[in-house]
Amino acid sequence: MSTTNKVLHAIYNDDDVLMDAVKKTRAAHYHIEDVFTPFPVHGLDKAMGIAPTRLAICAFLYGLTGLSVATWMMNNIMIQDWPQDIGGKPSFTYYQNMPAFVPIMFEMTVFFAAHLMVITFYMRSRLWPFKEAENPDVRTTDDHFLMEIAVNDNEAELVSFFEKTGAVEVKVIDKH
Repeated sequence: MSTTNKVLHAIYNDDDVLMDAVKKTRAAHYHIEDVFTPFPVHGLDKAMGIAPTRLAICAFLYGLTGLSVATWMMNNIMIQDWPQDIGGKPSFTYYQNMPAFVPIMFEMTVFFAAHLMVITFYMRSRLWPFKEAENPDVRTTDDHFLMEIAVNDNEAELVSFFEKTGAVEVKVIDKH
């Protein structure tokens, strides 16, 4: 393994050509570091062999947390601590007043799930405030696609391989 931190950037100008190149790259057992695209490419994660996300599980757990907090909060505030007779409906038990609490329970579930998912996404993506951009080529924000491949003392072989996959530009750079 090389001691330098070199990567190859294969740049494509069509998403179908990129998808085909990703499949060929995986079939040739080259390690794809990352792919940068100007828009989401359907099926790219599957073609790259990326495992399905577990964020849905997090969203469910965050929603349950919101529901639990709402239930605890309404019981403590409206039943235990400060019971009130509103419109002739006394607050004797949580069960009797539950129909009135359903909108609050729903809203707290959505609130917790949404806000905690945003925080989880930023932490998982390592997007901190004032973080420097990691985009290797500004053209990937407009109309080009870039595949980044690890180079392990096989630079000439990789350049030749990716030129054959339809890349419009292939370059090897030192990654810092």
